Amino acid sequence: MKALLLIDIQNDFMPGGALAVPGADEIIPIVNNLMPQFDLIVATQDWHPADHGSFAANHPGKSVYDQIELDGRPQTLWPIHCVQNTDGASFAPGLDTRRINRVFTKGMNPRIDSYSGFYDNGHRASTGMGEWLKAQNVSELTIAGVATDYCVKFTVLDALKEGFRVNLIAQACRGVNLQPVDVEHALDEMQAAGAVILN
Repeated sequence: MKALLLIDIQNDFMPGGALAVPGADEIIPIVNNLMPQFDLIVATQDWHPADHGSFAANHPGKSVYDQIELDGRPQTLWPIHCVQNTDGASFAPGLDTRRINRVFTKGMNPRIDSYSGFYDNGHRASTGMGEWLKAQNVSELTIAGVATDYCVKFTVLDALKEGFRVNLIAQACRGVNLQPVDVEHALDEMQAAGAVILN
């Protein structure tokens, strides 16, 4: 079975949000148009506690985008975003959530970040999504969402390691681009790992 996997299409990543990804709102009509082509639609949702270790505000003297070590792993510090049960963590207006069959939350452990929809960044704990998709006999994933160079990339790489065939709809993704070439490098890395990049 083929499934559509939507990554973190949430208010805080939209223009005007706490961690706005440029042009993120532009993907919503594209994603909605893709939905009827799939029998199964799954979404991920960043779902952080307010004391999450990836938030710069929780590290006195540190600034947004500083690099630190968090529980033994390199960590970029982010603005406070997608805090559990806040409007910023809700799916973006206009996204046809009625068609979403299952939502998997991530980033709940304050001691480690979770870019991938499958695992935390240390691959210590699973979200359960990979096991659930396999139980539904899904073998191929088409992926869209934000951000290309973070949560989309790490979800794609983990999906490939889990044995799924992966298609990435590049025009239905947007990136943070802390460095101007980050999105380009992310697309190259995903393609090199085996993902099919579609436009």
